[in-house]
Amino acid sequence: MPSIITHAAVPLALWCAADRGRIPPRLLAAGVVAAMLPDADVLAFALRIPYADAFGHRGASHSLLFACVLAVLAAVLAFFGSRRPWSAPPCQPRLVSTVQAAAFVFVCAASHPLLDAMTSGGLGVALAWPWSEHRFFAPWRPIRVSPFAPQFFSARGLATLLSELRWVWLPLAGAVIAWKLIHSAPAAPRDLS
Repeated sequence: MPSIITHAAVPLALWCAADRGRIPPRLLAAGVVAAMLPDADVLAFALRIPYADAFGHRGASHSLLFACVLAVLAAVLAFFGSRRPWSAPPCQPRLVSTVQAAAFVFVCAASHPLLDAMTSGGLGVALAWPWSEHRFFAPWRPIRVSPFAPQFFSARGLATLLSELRWVWLPLAGAVIAWKLIHSAPAAPRDLS
């Protein structure tokens, strides 16, 4: 897995790339939690659930179904949880903003297993659970797998952080900057003759 810190990179990049106020702080926080939550399955080790089990590390909580469940939960909370949905600018219809909140949380949650699939170790991720317990890896796996907590503050942990900086943080920062430059460029005047 990339470190838990790096899973927050995707929601933060989306927030930075969005128009100001488009993703309010509560929705950003929900996205960060959704991006990190799949790794709560490390509790399976304490419960003596084998790594390769469907409920072991990188199992059911790393599935697209889990991301969908979190998105539905976000939609319910956005629609019923307050007078103004999480992502609603004042003039936006409630249903549209609820769907946008769900989409944001889904993308954030789904980014976790996709990043994990790009790591150099582990057993892969159960993206298709419960329909399949097959563990998937991406064809290209440049991100060093993160050591667990006791070994994180070691040379291996530092190498992992540098790998994440190179393969996750810098590309996302570059994409955000490019997006902002493209969308802030004034439109060229059209010649009507």
